Amino acid sequence: MDYRIEHDSMGEVKVPANVYWAAQTQRSHENFKIGEGIEVMPREITYAFAVLKKAAAVANNELKPDRMTGEKLEAISQACDEIMRGELNDHFPLVVWQTGSGTQSNMNTNEVIANRGNRIAGKKLLHPNDDINMSQSSNDTFPTAMSIAAVLGLEDKVIPAVQKLVDTFKKLEQDNQGVVKSGRTHLQDATPITFSQEISGWRTSLEKDIRLIQAALPELKELALGGTAVGTGLNAPEGFDTRVARAVSQITGKEFVTAPNKFHALTSKDELVFAHGALKALAADMMKIANDVRWLASGPRLGLGEITIPENEPGSSIMPGKVNPTQCEAVTMVAVQVMGNDATIGIAASQGNFELNVFMPVMIYNFIQSVRLLSEAIISFNDNCAVGIKANAKKMSDNLHNSLMLVTALNPYIGYENAAKTAKKAFKDNISLREACVELGFLSPEEFDKVFHPEKMV
Repeated sequence: MDYRIEHDSMGEVKVPANVYWAAQTQRSHENFKIGEGIEVMPREITYAFAVLKKAAAVANNELKPDRMTGEKLEAISQACDEIMRGELNDHFPLVVWQTGSGTQSNMNTNEVIANRGNRIAGKKLLHPNDDINMSQSSNDTFPTAMSIAAVLGLEDKVIPAVQKLVDTFKKLEQDNQGVVKSGRTHLQDATPITFSQEISGWRTSLEKDIRLIQAALPELKELALGGTAVGTGLNAPEGFDTRVARAVSQITGKEFVTAPNKFHALTSKDELVFAHGALKALAADMMKIANDVRWLASGPRLGLGEITIPENEPGSSIMPGKVNPTQCEAVTMVAVQVMGNDATIGIAASQGNFELNVFMPVMIYNFIQSVRLLSEAIISFNDNCAVGIKANAKKMSDNLHNSLMLVTALNPYIGYENAAKTAKKAFKDNISLREACVELGFLSPEEFDKVFHPEKMV
C-alpha cells in the first residue's frame, strides 16, 4: 500500500495515500481497534457532521468573510454535499469506542472535508482546524450531530414507519366490523369483543407512541453548536449560534434552534433519554402487538387459530409444512434490544462530569440502532404480516360460544353467585351454559334464550 506523510501537533504520521483523512484520524484508527468493521460510527452521524460543518461555514462566511471566504465556503459546501450523498463513506473508518467526547470523529470530518475541499479547489486552500473547525469545538459539534441525527431518524424513519402500520390497522378495523370474538384477560377467557375493537387497541397504542415521539422533538432540536469547549462560546463570534442553527434548518428542512443554555447542552443528555423513552414505549407496544398476533394465529389446529397470517417461508428443517410467525419473532427481538439500549442510554446520560458528558458516542450509537431497528422491523412486520392478517370468523364464533365467561350476561337476571355456579357446572359436566342454567333451575329455556345474546355484549 502507498502512504503519504501527514502531521498534527504531535508530529508526523503515515496515512494511506488513497484516503482523505489525515493524521488525527489515523492515530485514532490505530489506537482504537475495538469493533472494527462492525461498530463504526453510524453513518447518520457522518451525515449530521456534514450538515453542521456546511452550516458552520455558512455562518462563518456571514460573520467573518475575511477568514471564511466565498471560495472556501464553496469548496467546503461541495465536500459536505458529497458526504451527505454517501459518496465518501469509506473515508470515515472510526469506531464508536473512542474518546467519549467524539473528538476523533469531529477531526475525521474536519480532515476529510479539508482534503476533499482542497482537491476540489485544486490547491491548498483549507486547514482542518483553522477553517473546517472554525468557531467550533468537538465538545459542541458532537452533541449537535447527535441532535441532528436523532431528529432526522425520528421524523423521517420512525414516525412514517409507525404511521404505515397505523393505516394498515385502520383498514383491518374497517374490514372486520361486527366480527365478534371472545376477549381474553390473564390469558383466560373473558367477555366478548369485536375483532375491530381489538385492532383499535393496537392502532391507538401506536398513535399515542407517535405523539410521545413528537413531544420529544422540540427539545432535541435545540443545538449545542456555539458553546465551543465548555459552553462559554470562546472563539465563536457573537451571533454564530443562531446563524448556524438557521443554516442547519435550511439544509435539513427541519426547524432547529440554538440551545438557550450551552452549559446544559454540552453536559446533559436528558432530551435524548426522554426521546429514547418514547422509543422504548413504542418497543413495548410492538412487543404486545406482535405477541397478540402470534397467539391469535397459533395452531393451525391446536392453538387459538382465530386469525391467519401470511406464510412467508418454511418453519422447520424437520417438520414438513410447518409455518412460524417469523415477523412477530423479529419484532419481539428488536423490542428487547431497544429496551436494552434504553438502559445503556440512561446510564451513559448520568455520567456527565462538570462541563461535559464523555459517553456520547455510545449513547448515539444505541439511539440510532433503536431508530433503525424499530423503523425497519415495523415496516417489515407491516408489509410481510399485518397487511395479510385475516380473521377466521368461524373459529372466533366457535370459541366465543364455548366461552364460559358469556355467563356474565346472566348476572343481572340470576345474580353473580348463581352465574358462577352455572359456569362451574357447565365446565365440570362439559355441557353448555344454557343446559347448566336450566338444570340448576335458575332460568327456563325460554327465559335463557330471551336474555342470552353474546353479540350484544360488545
